[in-house]
Amino acid sequence: MKEYIKRGQYLSRIRPFMGKDVIKVVVGQRRVGKSYLLFQIMDELVSRGSRRESILYINKELAEFEHIRNHADLLLHIKQKESEAIIKHIFIDEIQDIEKFEKALRHLQATGKYDIYCTGSNAYLLSGELATYLSGRYVRFEVFSLNFPEFLQFHRLKSNKDSLFKYFRYGGLPYLKNLSLSDESAGEYLKSIYDTIILKDVVSRYKIRNVDFLRRLTEYVADNVGSMVSAKKISDFLKSQKIRTSPNVVLNYLEALSSAFLIFKVKRADVHGKKIFEVSEKYYFEDVGLRNTLASYRPDDINKILENVIYMHLRSLGFEVKIGKLGDKEVDFVAEKDGKRAYVQVAYIIDSLETKEREFGALLSIRDNYRKYVVTLDEAPLGEYEGVSHAHMLDFLNKSESIL
Repeated sequence: MKEYIKRGQYLSRIRPFMGKDVIKVVVGQRRVGKSYLLFQIMDELVSRGSRRESILYINKELAEFEHIRNHADLLLHIKQKESEAIIKHIFIDEIQDIEKFEKALRHLQATGKYDIYCTGSNAYLLSGELATYLSGRYVRFEVFSLNFPEFLQFHRLKSNKDSLFKYFRYGGLPYLKNLSLSDESAGEYLKSIYDTIILKDVVSRYKIRNVDFLRRLTEYVADNVGSMVSAKKISDFLKSQKIRTSPNVVLNYLEALSSAFLIFKVKRADVHGKKIFEVSEKYYFEDVGLRNTLASYRPDDINKILENVIYMHLRSLGFEVKIGKLGDKEVDFVAEKDGKRAYVQVAYIIDSLETKEREFGALLSIRDNYRKYVVTLDEAPLGEYEGVSHAHMLDFLNKSESIL
């Protein structure tokens, strides 16, 4: 097995299902560490008493498994391996590259003989008809690039401002721990990963013809992280650039980018009710380093980067995140988990009374007892202000689960 740094938060979520008669599906953007999470699970199974020979690992990104093209090939491969050893645990990496894989999964699960794990780089891997076909037979786990505490651990860095700005610049793709955090090495790696995601997980999968338009659209989203975006607004902008594209095409391309986990669409919701506003959403990148390969890393982009980092931090902790709407006021993030909630406003610094009133005002208008935060890069945060916590970005990112 390969060497790795354990990602405990994901293992703890999967652990209760290990060895159970349910398919474990791990999804996430390419190169966020899904394969290494499988290696960690395998090692834990061995530590519990399973034999290495009872573990079958199939990785569709490796040439030795090219012969597995569809569900019949997969079942035949497993049968052949069972002639050599008793297989109890099956691990399949990038299962979306196997045609009709769901038929094989259903058959394998129905036998009751196997402990099954698979990964995929598509958000809709098990949705719609597939979800119905495998209903009640699987659990889904989403894996993200490194959050800031993990970034420190992987790169053996101390939690300080210098480390934080390295994270802002290069993001949290795990492989970066093998490279120097510089534009020459890390920057080139990020560009290559972006190209792979675009060409393999978006263009090829969705048979997109206008690749140039897709790239321009992705750059537009990168430049407008944290801003309200609508298909019409994008279409109008493109028309101003002499590019004529209908809002429907824009929506389809955005959906394709979201399906590859390159970007996340975040809806607005009424803070006091359950109303979801369908017009205009915000988009954030799965990895801020990939975002910076498209929209150059500039000092005046700091607010966009801060928002992106906070959004992904909350997601990595297992929160469902929406944008809060309160009359004419807006809360950057409403994070919910296990029936609890936290409100988070993000700003660069509180440098004036006007800024203070704007950032704290929306939170002070919310009359409930859930935790409320304003997160900034101020050297001397206010601490508590009328029940709202003013936290430095470093402190907030290191709080982990305790923000509720």
